[in-house]
Amino acid sequence: MQKRKLGNSGLEVSALGFGCMGLNFLDGKGMEKKEAVTLLQQAVDRGITFFDTAEAYGPYTNEELVGEALQPYRKQVVMATKFGCREAKPALGLDSRPETIRAVTEASLKRLKTDYIDLLYQHRVDPNVPIEEVAGTVKDLIQEGKVKYFGLSETGAGTIRKAHSVQPVSALQSEYSLFWREPENEILPVLEELGIGFVPFSPLGKGFLTGAITAKLDDADRRNILPRFTEENIKANRVLVDVLAEIAAQKNITAGQLALAWLLARKPWIVPIPGTTKLHRLEENIGSTALVLSADELAGIDARVSGITLSGDRYPQFLEEQIDK
Repeated sequence: MQKRKLGNSGLEVSALGFGCMGLNFLDGKGMEKKEAVTLLQQAVDRGITFFDTAEAYGPYTNEELVGEALQPYRKQVVMATKFGCREAKPALGLDSRPETIRAVTEASLKRLKTDYIDLLYQHRVDPNVPIEEVAGTVKDLIQEGKVKYFGLSETGAGTIRKAHSVQPVSALQSEYSLFWREPENEILPVLEELGIGFVPFSPLGKGFLTGAITAKLDDADRRNILPRFTEENIKANRVLVDVLAEIAAQKNITAGQLALAWLLARKPWIVPIPGTTKLHRLEENIGSTALVLSADELAGIDARVSGITLSGDRYPQFLEEQIDK
């Protein structure tokens, strides 16, 4: 597995990470713990060193799962987790008060079975706490050796600059894929200017870009709250998947591999974190790191998809209100 550095921070990770949320906190079913642990360890065996979790996933149980699975490999891996949701429940609102950041960090260390967190993100920007105060608290945790690097998530350009002036931001995690290209407008230029790495979550459009979603989701699937995943919008947005599948077939790869290779080709400091519950999907995702798209191929993909207008908002209103603009 190739390695990449997240911006200028010196944090080196595998070119592809593993988003752990879906192991037990996405589609309503989740994996048996033993199976999930095995899958994470298989990911390490195949060269993945970057694993993403959060106290809010579960809540708490995802961190416990990741901690158990990765403990035998602690020195080989980079673990990222997050603070910022009230009582670890996004629906209750946000809380990035310094005392909360410290309490969450201590609890996450225990669940992750480690004495340091490689990358600590603010999950969402708390409008009631100045970002400079948040960055200063994480700076103190770094100086104490409990955290190595500071990250932000779904954060606007102005806030990134303010935080970075207090404690260098190593990585921004936000949604980015051929299904959601908003970061290209303001965020990517700021990250490049400041030397901050980018970690796209949902790089496969929450599974949509693989072509596996063709009809209404199961009732228990958490994606049902997302407007883009109504039955009507799934049908309307299939046009994008059909185009990707056609291009992918010409290269003898899958649509999902094409979507990941497209992201990897955008910038050398972009590290996508697709998640999966299946070994064959993990291996398929890893296969994307061996693909090289030329500038002409990237331009060709953009030309084919640029005229496609996707249907449905990304988030329902209560989640959209938590996004820093």
